Amino acid sequence: MSNTEVVHLHDDTSSVVITLVGGSLPVVTHWGRTLGDLGQAALLGLVDVVSWTNPNNAPDAPVPLALLPDAGAGYVGRPGLRGHRGGEHFAPALTVRSFSGENGSIFRYVASDEAAGLTVTGTVELLPSGMLRLRHVVRNDGETPYALEGLETALPVPSQATELLDFTGRWSRERAPQRQALQYGSWVRESRRGRTGHDATIGLLAGTPGFSFRDGEVWALHVAWSGNHVTYAENLVDGLPVLGGGELLLPGEITLAAGEEYESPWLYAGYSSTGIDGISAAFHQQLRERSLRPRPVVLNTWEAVYFDHDLARLTSLADTAAAIGVERFVLDDGWFRHRRDDSAGLGDWYVDETVWPDGLTPLIKHVRALGMEFGLWFEPEMINTDSDLYRAHPDWVLGPRPGVLPPPSRNQQVLNIAHPEAYAHILDRVSSVLSDNDIAFVKWDHNRDLIGSRVHDQTAAFYRLLDELRLRHPHVEIESCSSGGGRIDLGVLSRTDRVWTSDCNDALERQLIQRWTGVFLPPELMGAHVGPTKSHTTGRVHDLSFRVATAMFGHFGIEWDINSATDEERAGLQAAIEYYKDVRSLVHTGVTVHSDHPDPSAWVHGIVAGDQSEALFGYVQLATSVQNKPRRVRLPGLDPARTYRLSFDAPAGRPKLIQRLPADWKSVELPGSVLSEVGVQLPVLEPEQALLLRLK
Repeated sequence: MSNTEVVHLHDDTSSVVITLVGGSLPVVTHWGRTLGDLGQAALLGLVDVVSWTNPNNAPDAPVPLALLPDAGAGYVGRPGLRGHRGGEHFAPALTVRSFSGENGSIFRYVASDEAAGLTVTGTVELLPSGMLRLRHVVRNDGETPYALEGLETALPVPSQATELLDFTGRWSRERAPQRQALQYGSWVRESRRGRTGHDATIGLLAGTPGFSFRDGEVWALHVAWSGNHVTYAENLVDGLPVLGGGELLLPGEITLAAGEEYESPWLYAGYSSTGIDGISAAFHQQLRERSLRPRPVVLNTWEAVYFDHDLARLTSLADTAAAIGVERFVLDDGWFRHRRDDSAGLGDWYVDETVWPDGLTPLIKHVRALGMEFGLWFEPEMINTDSDLYRAHPDWVLGPRPGVLPPPSRNQQVLNIAHPEAYAHILDRVSSVLSDNDIAFVKWDHNRDLIGSRVHDQTAAFYRLLDELRLRHPHVEIESCSSGGGRIDLGVLSRTDRVWTSDCNDALERQLIQRWTGVFLPPELMGAHVGPTKSHTTGRVHDLSFRVATAMFGHFGIEWDINSATDEERAGLQAAIEYYKDVRSLVHTGVTVHSDHPDPSAWVHGIVAGDQSEALFGYVQLATSVQNKPRRVRLPGLDPARTYRLSFDAPAGRPKLIQRLPADWKSVELPGSVLSEVGVQLPVLEPEQALLLRLK
């Protein structure tokens, strides 16, 4: 190995330049806009011109930020590898032993500290989607246990990245954005809930001043892990700002015996020179690697019947659903033994004979005869203390120590599926229900936080459970639900087919929830249902047209007792379903775009086909505007040289207006350049109304 080696991973949009000097850990010299094809001489010149100066009152040799921030080399920020062996070797001196750069897309290295008895392997991949993914593995080569406290990867961002955007939230109000300056110090987002978390940030974005959906340079990170995790930004006076993250390990959670390894979750990273929409394009392409068939229209029974399971009522609901075009009928909570409310039965995954004397077969046969798929709700990782399973195995509850229960939440405890017998039992019960019944879809719920527990083992067991069930039942699709949107990450999405975006079906709340979840997830992975006229979670009342226009930009479904709907409402739903079936191939394969609309009271978002031949946009009036006349609506992402026919669509009814003259809803033909640069004038909508704009 020469004294300085440079590896360049790049595609048409981004570049990552990785530098190795002697045996020091690899350093990212550049991550950002593509540099094109550079020869080794140019790469070495790049390293020379950005080499660190050495100010006064500093280490004699500059200490750069490594992919694995290296305290042993003198780095004073957040260390990448944290741990100790009996109180020693807490700052190992790792030396690179070998590295390779393959085809301009994969970089790997191996580093070790023989005295500390540690070997670290690192991987950086530039994926076809334009995403980076990075991870590290640490192995204990010593003869005594090594207590691991953290293994986190970091990437520098240029100094022009001066603003941070991340997200917070709560149950039924997930992924609310928050924005701030990237100042000196650390901004650390930790989730200790044992699941991804309603209040956790789905990602961390840094960008140039005022970056928006369509403008500015943006760098983004996401930790692909469904348990405790950390994402952070750090800006030290010694160097460039840093983004990093990994699994958040609790004290004593990971102790490596001799020869054992720990593998960090994948850290996904994206760069965009075209604003947040460029980040979305990369994440969406990555998540679309696994092809899905067209997303069927769903009716979920929860807000229709709750725990009131009655065969006659449910078959009548199925009749109505099939008549309006529903393609998948999902029976929610309440079908298994002792489950008449949420205080009992979790863990007893046997069909309740008192409610279903002939099993689920009569309902499933009825649903299938109507041409619909059948889906079923489970919550396998949880247990009620009022259950046969708990009475037989109280030791299977996950807690801080044997015999001690964490505080109850939602009347339930967590089943320790890392316990081999508990794992085998749940695998057998869920698999048996799927084998004994014609089930095409599982809504997999997880309704409480894990408190004072060993989260790593539980999360790994959850992944093994999903992997085994998918192996046994490859035809069954699985939805990740966690009291709504509490477990949404790329770790669980590598094993599931969609997420339940939120328990909130209020269309106004959903506009925000789906807007920001959609930065990272494509529409077809986000369950988006039309709820009842009066929202279950907020009590807010919305017109059907607004609820439909909101649900159209996701995996469309219904969460409503449609037998109680009026004939007019059912006709509107049927028209909406027909419209969804017509546009879903576009919505679920196209490019997500947002207009940086100047009026904050209205949002403009859309999907443009990959070949720019068609598009669907939503214009959403969130609130009343200070503008008497709406700002023109510009439609981004179109081909400026093509002519489009623009129609104003409202399959479930026209939005209500506040203006003296009726609106002219006739279609028009205009060049893409006019639609994207000049825009169109829309009528004055009442607040909480929406309009669909379709272009061909």
